[in-house]
Amino acid sequence: MIDYLMDSAYVKSLPYLWEGIQLTLYITIVGLFLGFIMGAIAGLGRLSKVSILRWISTVYVEVVRGTPILAQVLFIYYGLTAINIGEITAAIIAITMNAGAYIAEIVRGAVYSIDKGQGEAGRAIGLTERQTMRYIIWPQAFKRMIPPLGNQFIISLKDTSLFSVIAVGEVLYMAKQYYNTTFEIFETLIMVCIFYLIITIPTSIILRRVERKLDV
Repeated sequence: MIDYLMDSAYVKSLPYLWEGIQLTLYITIVGLFLGFIMGAIAGLGRLSKVSILRWISTVYVEVVRGTPILAQVLFIYYGLTAINIGEITAAIIAITMNAGAYIAEIVRGAVYSIDKGQGEAGRAIGLTERQTMRYIIWPQAFKRMIPPLGNQFIISLKDTSLFSVIAVGEVLYMAKQYYNTTFEIFETLIMVCIFYLIITIPTSIILRRVERKLDV
C-alpha cells in the first residue's frame, strides 16, 4: 500500500506543486500588501471632499471591478509591450490593481460605518481632520476591515490560478506541466485542490474567530 502510494501521481506531483504553491503565495501576499495601500488611498479618496480625488478613485474602482482579472493581466502582459513587463511582475500588478479596487470599497465602507459623532468629538478636543482620522476613526475602522480583508486574501489566492495563461509558474500551471507529460490529470488536480484547501480552510477558521473576538 505504501509502495503504491509513493509511486502514485499524488506523491510524485508534490515537488512540482510545492514549487507552484510557493509562487502562488508570493504573488498573493505581495499583491495584497500593495493592493491594501492602493485600496486605502482609493477608499479614502472616495470619501474625500476634493472632487477630483473622489472622481479619480471612483473611476479606478468601477473600471477594475467591472472588468475580469483575466482581461486585466492579459492587457498588462501583452498590451503594454513597450514596457516589457515580466510574467510574475504582470501577475503582481494585476492582483494589486484588482484587490485594490475591492479593498477600496472595504475601506470606504468601514470608515463610513464609524459614527459621525466620533469625528465631531475629535475636532471638539482640538484635533485636526487628519489627526481625527489617524487616531480615532482609522483604528476603529481597521478592526472592521479585518474579516473582509481575509476574504479578499482567499479570493486573490484563487485568482492566481488564471495567471497560467501567461505562463506564470503558479500551482495550477505547474500541475499542467506535470500532467501534460504523465497524463495523470485526475490525481494531479486532486492534489491542487488539496493544496488550496490547506490554505483556505485554516484562513476561514481564523477569520471567523477574529470576527467573533472583535465582535464586528
